[in-house]
Amino acid sequence: MLVGYVSDERYIALSDVLVEFETDSETVGTRSRASGAVYADIAPGPCRVTLAKDGFGSKIVEMEAKEGEPYLFRLLTDCILGYMWPKCVRAGDRSEFRVHSPEAYKLELWRYGWKKELVRPIGWYDEHGPRATVQLSPDGDYTQTGVQWNKFGYTSPTHKQYVTAPAQSGLYYLHAKGESGAFFSFPWVVAPAEPRSQVAVLASDMNWNAYNNFGGRSNYIHPDRMPSTPTINARLELKRYTDPEHINYDTEDYLPLSFDRPEPINHVPEAVQVTDPIEGRAPNHIAPAEWRLLGWLEREGFAYDLWSETQFHFGDVKLDDYRVLMLGPHPEYWSSKMYYELKDWVFNRGGRLMYLGGNGLNCEVEFVDRDGMIVRNGDARRKQAESFESRFHMRQESEANLLGVVFTDAGIMTAAPYEVKDAAHWVFANTGLQNGDLFGEACLHMRIPGGASGHETDKISPSSPSNVHLLAKGTNVDHGGAEMVVHKPEGGGAVFSTGSITYISSLLVDEGVSRVTANVLRRFLE
Repeated sequence: MLVGYVSDERYIALSDVLVEFETDSETVGTRSRASGAVYADIAPGPCRVTLAKDGFGSKIVEMEAKEGEPYLFRLLTDCILGYMWPKCVRAGDRSEFRVHSPEAYKLELWRYGWKKELVRPIGWYDEHGPRATVQLSPDGDYTQTGVQWNKFGYTSPTHKQYVTAPAQSGLYYLHAKGESGAFFSFPWVVAPAEPRSQVAVLASDMNWNAYNNFGGRSNYIHPDRMPSTPTINARLELKRYTDPEHINYDTEDYLPLSFDRPEPINHVPEAVQVTDPIEGRAPNHIAPAEWRLLGWLEREGFAYDLWSETQFHFGDVKLDDYRVLMLGPHPEYWSSKMYYELKDWVFNRGGRLMYLGGNGLNCEVEFVDRDGMIVRNGDARRKQAESFESRFHMRQESEANLLGVVFTDAGIMTAAPYEVKDAAHWVFANTGLQNGDLFGEACLHMRIPGGASGHETDKISPSSPSNVHLLAKGTNVDHGGAEMVVHKPEGGGAVFSTGSITYISSLLVDEGVSRVTANVLRRFLE
């Protein structure tokens, strides 16, 4: 009978896995096939299954074989991975580090600002048992439940592995390095115990989670649910590659995505510094890019408190404690609670918002609990044809009502400098820029090089406030450049939006982008 399928942490089929079944009456050995399928001459019922394959952690599973219901076995690759749990805390709180490693490893705590600073070594970790630092993860679709590392083998209080958050708020990274030199880094957001600055910055951890495909699902790969069989060849099987009419979001119900997973997309190589190019496909719009904003703030002498989006959703961030809120390169996924609280603060309580990204606040998220979220994509492409400007607009209102701009497909996956449209505006004071001049030519964004307007870009729409003012526009092809705008609600607040994912990647290397941003922040702090 077909007992099940075996796959790795990306839900890719594993062939030639040694599989041994033990029942009350017999022991049967077999191997997985090219599709990951495991066939065995056993009767339905409870059994003990042992799986082993070179390069992966072996596993013992107690399961019930069922005719017509293939079981999904999951194995972990031998490599170094890790994450903090919780991933976002206040100063003085503790998080547990959850590291998967086939060898002894060293762990260090670093702070990522204008400089990478070693806070302290955490120590060396190994276990008396062989390969006991290799983690176990659940079978099936653990993108919903989380990987739950340290659940097995860490029952003793002396084996729990905690780090107390430093007093200084900021973006921290844990560096894990094995005896062989294998290296992995993972982020930790430390918010202040009490507000210490007039500026709050939100780390986009909801966006990190939406793009994280560890376990085989993200909001971009199998967004609604895991398929019944693992992937053999993505280019031959996934509809996003095989179907020219494919619509990524074409249903109403999407299963949860758990925060309880490592995020390889947020890894920063050991030698990389804040002014280095951001290499790779994923890091250019998540934590490694957000680090560039924090580095710029520290270089320019602006104090800030760092919080995460989830902390904002759950009420930890009190906006009235701050004068300015800054959003990073790609805060795409937000809850309606966050959106309307921010809008009220800006429109009615004098709050100042600096939105320095693109494709932001574009889709509503609901929380299952603090550990998991459901992305409300809806039947997006079809409904947006009915004059909805975004997925958020489908359920609430267009984010252009607050931000002044909203993402459109024009110019997507291109990058270019901005062109000045109103050089007389105070935003351009002391920059030397005139109408028609270009700025934002230098950029660290390496996925799509070309300038500060790019990757995904936002523009003024019919939902934008009537007093939205155009300052500059990206020179991207097809009139797809980001529109840099400012608007002032009647309640005394203000909004500055750059409308571009690549904008922050220019802050540290382009004088025009740096001076414009500093002008806005100083004015908003007045």
